[in-house]
Amino acid sequence: MTDTDTLLTVENLNVSYRGNGRAAHILDSVNIEIGRGQSVGLVGESGSGKSTVAFALLGLLADNAEVSASHATFDGRVRSFAAGETASLRGTDIAIIFQDPMTALNPMFTIGAQLVDIQRRRFPKEKRRMLWARAEAVLADVGVQDAAARMHRYPHEFSGGMRQRVVIAMALLVEPKLLIADEPTTALDATIEAQVVEVLHRLRQRTSASMLVVSHSMGLIAELCDSVVVMYAGTVVENGRVADVLHHPRHPYTRALLACELDPFATFDPSQDLATIPGGVPDPSHRPAGCIFAGRCPARHDRCNEKPPQRQARDGQNYTCWLEAA
Repeated sequence: MTDTDTLLTVENLNVSYRGNGRAAHILDSVNIEIGRGQSVGLVGESGSGKSTVAFALLGLLADNAEVSASHATFDGRVRSFAAGETASLRGTDIAIIFQDPMTALNPMFTIGAQLVDIQRRRFPKEKRRMLWARAEAVLADVGVQDAAARMHRYPHEFSGGMRQRVVIAMALLVEPKLLIADEPTTALDATIEAQVVEVLHRLRQRTSASMLVVSHSMGLIAELCDSVVVMYAGTVVENGRVADVLHHPRHPYTRALLACELDPFATFDPSQDLATIPGGVPDPSHRPAGCIFAGRCPARHDRCNEKPPQRQARDGQNYTCWLEAA
């Protein structure tokens, strides 16, 4: 990918949290690249550091977080992770859809007031009636029926699915170059989840914004993304095109993660145990010196006590493991 085709590049992103004792190392040398108009998925189980990557890009981490990267560019300009610089992108060039629509909106203000206020940073001199009209149009565009009347309603008068559509509208109103969707369907039931995925899919086709989709679900990533980055315990273990990673996973963790996905079309067998990954994510304040996944890996061997190399498969997938995948 050439520089002109690339919107975001981050190399060796590290995040640690200072505490009373040993520092907790949350992200370890994470590399992310997102092309213009491209949708990239971040996938992994809870505690893998996915949301930390998103919040680091937006400057939303806690005050005791230490963030660094060897190189970072956004829209052709070199960037640092200084608080002021990351905050300047928030609500203008980068927007986020938070994972819990039930708490993402202020219950004291109407939907219309919040949709207008969110635009002030992008369009500080625009008249309120123009911002209101834009908000109403985008609200209708994301599938909210009777948008003109709903603009005067409060968040508690909306269902979870409708609130998520409002949050999506808020993100789109700032016309971002990068839209981050952080677990956008976590708090929704299956029917509403499908509707929200359809909204995001249509928006991908109609806008030129790039997307970073954070999820624990490979199914959602397959629906919305071109490529995927698989994370485990703050480390990237595999990345590549979605179809390649789904059909030919190279890293043992990726294969284990896919094995845990439920097939919605499979016949339910009550006697069959659900697939799980034994063990737990390592303590971030005591990260193992060798392979980060070694403690839970079924293919572990003596060499795994050393840091594994990064390999590249013939189809372009990158994975970090001592074993050469077939």
